[in-house]
Amino acid sequence: MPSKKALVRRPSPRLAEGLVTHIERAKVDVGLAVDQWEAYTEALRTHGWETVEVEPADDCPDSVFVEDTVVMFRNVALIARPGAESRRGETAGVEEAVAALGCSVNWIWAPGTLDGGDVLKIGDTVFVGRGGRTNAAGVQQLRAAFEPLGARVVAVPVNKVLHLKSAVTALPDGTVVGHIPKMDSLTLFPSFLHVPEESGAHVVLLGGDKLLMAASAPKTAALYEDLGYEPVVVDISEFEKLEGCVTCLSVRLRELYA
Repeated sequence: MPSKKALVRRPSPRLAEGLVTHIERAKVDVGLAVDQWEAYTEALRTHGWETVEVEPADDCPDSVFVEDTVVMFRNVALIARPGAESRRGETAGVEEAVAALGCSVNWIWAPGTLDGGDVLKIGDTVFVGRGGRTNAAGVQQLRAAFEPLGARVVAVPVNKVLHLKSAVTALPDGTVVGHIPKMDSLTLFPSFLHVPEESGAHVVLLGGDKLLMAASAPKTAALYEDLGYEPVVVDISEFEKLEGCVTCLSVRLRELYA
């Protein structure tokens, strides 16, 4: 049986210096952020995920957002080349971690840039956001890496938010969920549900009907509950101040075998 593992990385002491692009900078309480990260990782473990801590990168303020450093398809790990040059030091530790788990490792090379937060997988369809952090060469390299494995790669324009997954994620049945004011295009998604809060567009599929989501979206949590899902709510307020969300604090590896 495949084992469910989640890569996570402890917040840097310099977290408050993290990048912001589309929002106003707000003061980050690093101590509270560490507490919130601990609760987030505990929620993963409580729902059947083994957390694997990547070596900390204390000199990289954004390193807690580990999802941006690697994209998984089946057992292949595509090491990203972040669009923000200041984040490129984050990938070495992640490469070590996925190699140690037995993944086949591939890389995005210059001039390509790709952030993992721009990649949304629904079955064998891989949506990739073309925006401020992921360029056309990065999209081409992702396509070259994953299409031979059976992926269907669909490029999506992203202009209003940092990453594609800042705007949309997907429910277990494949329905894409998003907050329309933050989206550039609806027509590329076969099934779409508008949610009332921006942060409600971010869900991590824990398994079964359980959805990990932020405490800042209570109306959306009620909507999901009404649709028969079970929201698992965590407070990530300090990471939201840095354009973070529940998806970018871990990399979920579902197809590795123990």
